[in-house]
Amino acid sequence: MKRFNVTVNGKTYDVAVEELDANAAAPVVTAPVAASTPAPAPAPAAAPAPTVGTGEKVTAPMPGTILDVKVSNGANVSKGDVIMVLEAMKMENDIVAPCDGTVTSIVVKKGDTVQSGDTLATVG
Repeated sequence: MKRFNVTVNGKTYDVAVEELDANAAAPVVTAPVAASTPAPAPAPAAAPAPTVGTGEKVTAPMPGTILDVKVSNGANVSKGDVIMVLEAMKMENDIVAPCDGTVTSIVVKKGDTVQSGDTLATVG
């Protein structure tokens, strides 16, 4: 056993960790289930996915929150025009049109949280 001090949210814990042989299988521990546990409520139905238009996809370069959508569906844009603003790590990042064209879909709205690679809009 090796002992470590681990600090979580400012509180220090004394933790003992057992070192296992590399060939040994890790023990499987299952949580006890109470006999009178009520059945979980069914998950709410998922909202329909926004429709993605035709054209070149504009994707989120990093996880963040949409602060503003500067264009509307059907707007004509030029390559490099700011189409929305993404806040990530307390910084505002302009999301620009990748090409000249018309905005064929806006998939997100102000306040939405997005992950890296999520489609934000399409320009065709």
